[in-house]
This record gives sequence, C-alpha cells and structure tokens, in this order.
Amino acid sequence: MHAAALTALAMIAFAANSLLARAALADASISAPAYTVVRLVSGALVLLLISRARGGGLKALASRGDWPSALALFAYAAAFSFAYVLLGAATGALILFATVQFTMILWGLLRKERPGLRGVAGLAVAFGAFAWMLAPGLRAPDPLGSALMIVAGIAWGVYSLRGHGAVDPLGETAGNFLRAGLVCLPLLLLPGATAMTGGGFGLAVVSGAVASGLGYIVWYAALPLLSRIQAAAVQLTVPVIAAAGAVLILSEALTPRLAVSGAIILAGVALVIHARARKAS
Repeated sequence: MHAAALTALAMIAFAANSLLARAALADASISAPAYTVVRLVSGALVLLLISRARGGGLKALASRGDWPSALALFAYAAAFSFAYVLLGAATGALILFATVQFTMILWGLLRKERPGLRGVAGLAVAFGAFAWMLAPGLRAPDPLGSALMIVAGIAWGVYSLRGHGAVDPLGETAGNFLRAGLVCLPLLLLPGATAMTGGGFGLAVVSGAVASGLGYIVWYAALPLLSRIQAAAVQLTVPVIAAAGAVLILSEALTPRLAVSGAIILAGVALVIHARARKAS
C-alpha cells in the first residue's frame, strides 16, 4: 500500500482512539484501569490471531518487539486512559500530539540537530501557546488530566521514535502488545478497577483490536517510508480529525481558547518541522 494511504489510515485510527476513549470514560461506562487492560489485551489477542494466520505463534511473538517499547506503550495507554476521564476528546488529542511533537523535536536537539532561527521561533510560538492553553483560568483544561496526557504524549513519542526502524511491523507491534498486555494486568487490583458496562467494554475492545492493534501495524508499516520530519508533521493532523469527530459525534463544544491555542501550537510546530526539512534538503 502507498505511504500516503498507510499514513492516512494510521492518523484516522489515532483520532478514533481519542473519540472511543472519551465516549467510554466520560460517563463511567468503564473504569480507566479496566479500559487500559481491555484495550491492550484485546490488541494483543487480535495481533496474535493475525500472526498465527501467517504462520507465527506465541513463541515467535516472544522474540519480537522489546521491553523498552512495550513499557512505553503501557505508559502511554495507562496515562491516556486516566487523562480521558478528565479531558474532552479534542483537548486531549491536542495535548497528546503537541507533546509528541515536542518529544520528537527534543530528541532531535539532543542528537545535535539545530533548528535554526526559524525553528527557534516556531518552538517559542508553540511552547508559548501550549503554556497559555494549560494556564489556570477560564476554560483551561483540567490540570491533572493535562499532566497525565503530557505523560502519555512523551511515552507515545518514545514509542514512535523506537519504531522508526521496524523491519517487521506486525511482529514487532504484536510482541510489544503482548508484553504491555502482561504488564498492565496488575491495574485490575486497583479499587473499583473492574467496574464496566457492556458498552464500555465494547468500546475498549474496538479501540484495542482495531484502532490500536491494527492501527499501530499500519503506523509501523508507514514509518520506514517516512523521514522523522515527515512522521512528526503528519501527526499534526490528528488533533484536527479528533476535534471534528468530537464536535460531530460526541457533541463537544470547541472553545475559542482551545481553537486559537491549538491553531497557534500546530503552526509553531509546523514551522519547526519545515525549518528542519529545509535544513535536511
């Protein structure tokens, strides 16, 4: 499949994860710990079935993926679930993917990639707007939810960076989900962790099996076809898709503060990415 098609499918899956999580967690149809466990375990199970269909099995998966990536996946999924108890889908997606971009840009800076004057200006604009969006005051996002989503964004950024060189997207994604599914099980020991309705369970399964398991295979398949700059840039579309879905499907209000700060953040990060792309060319 063409890189553009793979990338588009992955971005839709990422946005769908925000919408599914908020739909399930907003009215307590399922607890955040249970949502995390069901999402990761259902993702691991569907990936195991796909792996077996192509001649692999549990033993083969045990040798695929790695623990650092699996732990990053678990940290992302757990923080993501707890954050969406407190945040709207559009707000959460914006904080998540803004943090992903900052993480990937910071990694580039640590590797001695210099953004230049235009890149520095873009970073200043993006960080300023991000700080304004999270600042206390009227319509500011929940501070705990925002902090949890920032953790999720850092973990997802790490996971994306580690997956850039994947040679077997299905095998490595399945191996990571298998490990993360094992690590997350103790969350069910938390008070009230097993509370869920059939609807909440179903949304978590769809998120894990389709939007996460299959979506991440598509993303891992797309990553080797993209530069790190392109991989960062395309993820800027996710908050836009999620915001549209939140308004149309979940009937969320798009506040002026979120709309303005989000547009400025995305513009600032896009400026950084464009500056890096020009320098690399």
